[in-house]
Amino acid sequence: MPATTAETIVNMADRLFGAIERGDFAAVGRMWSGDIAVWRVGARRDNDKARALRVIDWFITATTDRRYEILDRQLFGAGFVQQHILHATGHAGQSISMRVCIVIRVGEDGLIARIDEYFDPAEIAPLLD
Repeated sequence: MPATTAETIVNMADRLFGAIERGDFAAVGRMWSGDIAVWRVGARRDNDKARALRVIDWFITATTDRRYEILDRQLFGAGFVQQHILHATGHAGQSISMRVCIVIRVGEDGLIARIDEYFDPAEIAPLLD
C-alpha cells in the first residue's frame, strides 16, 4: 500500500498539528523527511530541515498554548491543502489569531517532504515583542 493514501495523509496532518499544539517538538521532527523543503511567504528560498525546525522550536518556546481551528482541508494525490486559524498565546499574555493556508506534500516514505505556508507576517508580530 503506498504511503500516500488518503488515510495516511489525513493521519499525518492530524498528528502534525496535534504535536505542535502539544508543544512536542521532537514528534514534529520525526514526521519530516531528512531532505524536507519548507517555504513560507516572504522567504527568498526554501528552508532545510534544521532551519525550519528552529522556527518550530521558536514558536513552541514563545507560546504557552497553541490551537488550530481548521477551516478547510482538501486532499490531493500526495498531500493536502489546509486553511486554518492558528490561535496562540505568548508568555506575556499577547495573543494571535493568524489565518494560514498551508500546502503539505507527503513522500512515498510517509514523511512530510515539502511545506509551503501562506500567511500575513504582520499577524505574528505580537509574539515578537
